[in-house]
Amino acid sequence: MDRRDALRRLAAVAAAPVLGIPGGAAPPGSAAGSRTTAAGRAAPADARAGGARPIIDRIGLQLYTVRTLMARDFEATLETVAAIGYREVEFAGYFDRSPAEVRGALDRAGLDAPSAHVGLDAIRGDWDRTLDAALEIGHRWLIVAWLPAGERRTLDDYRRLAEEFDRAGERARAAGLRFGYHNHDFEFVPVDGRVPYDTLVAATDPEHVAFELDLYWASRAGRDPLDCFRRHPGRFALVHVKDMDGTAAKGMTDVGDGVIDFAAILARAAEAGVRHFFVEHDRPAAPIESIRRSYAYLKRLSA
Repeated sequence: MDRRDALRRLAAVAAAPVLGIPGGAAPPGSAAGSRTTAAGRAAPADARAGGARPIIDRIGLQLYTVRTLMARDFEATLETVAAIGYREVEFAGYFDRSPAEVRGALDRAGLDAPSAHVGLDAIRGDWDRTLDAALEIGHRWLIVAWLPAGERRTLDDYRRLAEEFDRAGERARAAGLRFGYHNHDFEFVPVDGRVPYDTLVAATDPEHVAFELDLYWASRAGRDPLDCFRRHPGRFALVHVKDMDGTAAKGMTDVGDGVIDFAAILARAAEAGVRHFFVEHDRPAAPIESIRRSYAYLKRLSA
């Protein structure tokens, strides 16, 4: 099941007692040193001076990476994720669990879930109910994860979405939550001589809308994540730490096995405003081995 299927399936669940919050990356091939506080925020430090390295003391995981395992054994998978060393997770669906059941499983595993992905339909439906469920689980961020092709044909489409995101973000903030948007590669393909991603960031109110920068999808589109940080400082509360191989296909690979310079990117996380770092791989051959390798790399990087 790809992410668009997950979005459709979980949208149908939103009207039921269990809130459906879908996953966050499009199917493959879509167009297109600092220190941290206990909350995972990168504290200011000049990584360029003296060769300082980024330190992430709360490495997170986007659970879409282990979705097949979550479907088989929800609690055991969370426990395995925690045993590897992850301290935060980002949800991509709840597998027919109620908010109370999800919160209980997280507590037993010793995990925090600061974020979850939602579909565009969530902010157009019973948004207040979605916000209530998120608060019960313990989320602090809700992130729109994907835009259907029909919603993003023109720059005016992106401007309309910016207005919609501002309204959703204002309501989320009033409820004690924050709202954001997760990119793929299509947002970086110029439309009428302009980059839609930059249009979307510029057209949204920083008080109401933040961004979760997927480092793989931005890199795959030819956009340097550091350029995003420079152009839009303070707008990126979350990142997907996801690597790209060196082949012409620009496929995904375990973090540290590819070509993305995570040391340079994560060392600048403070200026970007990053608080949460989620490892992700959309199609790992062996999910547990993949998340173990990615975790080990990030620990070595910040040692």
